[in-house]
Amino acid sequence: VQLQASGGGVVQAGGSLRLSCAASGLTFSRHAMAWFRQAPGKEREFVATINWSTYYADSVKGRFTISRDNAKNTVYLQMNSLKPEDTALYYCAASPIWGAIVAAKRDYRYWGQGTLVTVSS
Repeated sequence: VQLQASGGGVVQAGGSLRLSCAASGLTFSRHAMAWFRQAPGKEREFVATINWSTYYADSVKGRFTISRDNAKNTVYLQMNSLKPEDTALYYCAASPIWGAIVAAKRDYRYWGQGTLVTVSS
């Protein structure tokens, strides 16, 4: 299984970025997909997940939108109104748990390599 994340970069506060994660080697349509992030010196934290529904961390609700294209085996994270505190390495992840919303790191079996998002003030 491979998860290839892309789309990170440097943006000013208030700006937008769109992350993509292309998956291969798994039945994409039957996996929950998620984005996590890890800021320097902090633990990796949940950002958003999608199966047949979506669920967001409170810190990004209303600013970030997760979506998926099962035909392209790709999950996206549209990030608007970015803040300096959103600066982190963003990871995509896949979980075989389909029947519930999963937000815990331990429930995700596959991880991508991360893409860096830097928001300047």
